[in-house]
Amino acid sequence: MKKFLINGGNTLSGQIEIESSKNSLLPILAGTILTEDKCIIHNLPNFLDIQNMIKILNHTGLNCITEDKTLTVDGSNANCSELGLELTSPLRSSIYAMGAYLGRFKKAKISYPGGCDIGLRPIDLHLRGLKDLGAKIIEQHGNIYCDGSKMKGGKVFLDFPSVGATVNIMLAGVLTEGVTTIFNCAKEPEIVDLQNFLNSMGAKVKGAGSSTIIIKGVNKLHGVEWTPISDRIVAGTYMIACAMCGGKISLDNCIYEHNQYLINLLSRVGCNISHKNKNITIESTRRPKCIQKIETMPYPAFATDLQPQFMALQCISTGNSIIVENLYETRYKHVPELIKMGANIIVKNQTAFVSGVERLYGAEVRASDLRAGAGLVLAGLCAKGYTTINSIEHILRGYENLDTKLQSIGADIKLIDE
Repeated sequence: MKKFLINGGNTLSGQIEIESSKNSLLPILAGTILTEDKCIIHNLPNFLDIQNMIKILNHTGLNCITEDKTLTVDGSNANCSELGLELTSPLRSSIYAMGAYLGRFKKAKISYPGGCDIGLRPIDLHLRGLKDLGAKIIEQHGNIYCDGSKMKGGKVFLDFPSVGATVNIMLAGVLTEGVTTIFNCAKEPEIVDLQNFLNSMGAKVKGAGSSTIIIKGVNKLHGVEWTPISDRIVAGTYMIACAMCGGKISLDNCIYEHNQYLINLLSRVGCNISHKNKNITIESTRRPKCIQKIETMPYPAFATDLQPQFMALQCISTGNSIIVENLYETRYKHVPELIKMGANIIVKNQTAFVSGVERLYGAEVRASDLRAGAGLVLAGLCAKGYTTINSIEHILRGYENLDTKLQSIGADIKLIDE
C-alpha cells in the first residue's frame, strides 16, 4: 500500500512542467484504434489511467511501444476483442473503446466501465447517441453488445453536454457513412484536441469548442504524430496549492485560456497571476479571501474536477463560502476527511457550507477518488503537523510524480511504499 506522508506549513517556490492532459489522452488513445497505420504520441505521462488504456489497446491487438515519453501504436493487426470487467472496471474511459470499435469494426462487446466512485455517471447518453446513428445495442448480464453494421450519419441531441458521450459519438462517427451532427455537445478543450487529432488522421470534423459538432464520414484514416494539450486540472491543482501555502511558482506548458475561470477566482481570493506564452506564474502573499458562492458547471464554467481542491482552499480562507456540486451526486467524500483536519463544513444535499478556519491540522485521511485525493494533498501541505494520506492509488491515476514535483518547489512530502 502506497501512502503520502506530508509535513505541512512550507511555502512554495519554484518551477513545474505540466504534463499532457489525461482527459485528452484517453480519447486520443482510443482514437488510435480507428487506423491500421502507426500513430506516434509524444509527451506521454506515466498516469495509471494511461497505462490501463494502453492495456486495452494491447488487448485489441494494437502493438504499443513506449520509449522515453513517446508512444508508438501500430494498429495493423487490431481486432474487435471483447473487453471484460478486468479491463473496464479500473478505468471509466474504457467506454471510449466502444465508439472506436463501432467506427472501425462496426461491432463491440464491452463490460460496464468503472473508475472513480463519485456518483452514478450513467452511460445512457452514450448509448442513445449511438442508437441515433443506427447502432443496435443490447444490455445484458453486465455487458453491452453493439451492432453497428447499419450505422449511418444522423442527428444526435444530447440532454446534457456530456464529455464522454460527445467523445464516443465522435469516434463512432468519423468512419460512418453520411453526416453526423451532435447538438448540445461538450465544449471542453479536450474535445477540441480530439477533433484536431482526428482531422490530422484524415477525418472531417468541425465545430469542437462550440455546442454543435458536424462530422462528415470518411472511408479511412491514416497514422499521425501528435502532442496532446497540457492538463488544465493538474495546472489548476498546483495553482490552488500556491494560493493555500503561499509563495510564488511558475508553471510551464500551460494554456492560460483553459484555466481562465479558475484564474479569475484565484485573483479574487488575493493571488497575483501573470502569463506569457505557455507559462503561468502565481504568487500568494497573504491569507486568501473566500469566494461567497461557487457552482460546478460544464466548461467553460467552474470544473467539477477542481471542486475538492478549491474546497480545501475555502477551508482556510477568511469568511464563509457556499459550494454547489451540480454534476456528481456523491462528490463530497473528501468532506469528512477535511473535517478530521479541523475544517468547518456542513453538507446539505448537493450544497456545502464552508466556514474558513485559520489553520488545518495534520491527520490520517483516505483518498476516496482522484480529485478528492488531490484536495487532501493540498490540505496536508498547508496543515500544521503531519498528514498521512492512504489509498493514493486513486491520486496516481491522474498526477505524474506528484510528490517529486511538490518537493521541487519546497513541499515536505514523501511517498511511502509499504
